[in-house]
Amino acid sequence: MLPIFGYDDLDDAVTAANATEFGLTASVWTGDDALADRVASQLVAGTVSVNCHGLAAQDPRLPFGGCGQSGIGRELGIEGIRAFTQARAFVRHPVPR
Repeated sequence: MLPIFGYDDLDDAVTAANATEFGLTASVWTGDDALADRVASQLVAGTVSVNCHGLAAQDPRLPFGGCGQSGIGRELGIEGIRAFTQARAFVRHPVPR
């Protein structure tokens, strides 16, 4: 199911999209690349797609996870590796003989 709402003002549409407590994925559909970039950069979601939806979850090179109540971290990609690891430093100094 996909809810579709009409808006006369693009900023109002972006505000409404960001007003939800969830933010797993979002998509922007337009033939105008500049407009797509502008809107996509304002959407609060773990994945924002342009003229497609859901493809990022199929690519293990890309991090996947959401924002808000849809977010408990990332999996996949370098960000996923970082989420499941903890950086540590090991230093060894030779023992005097």
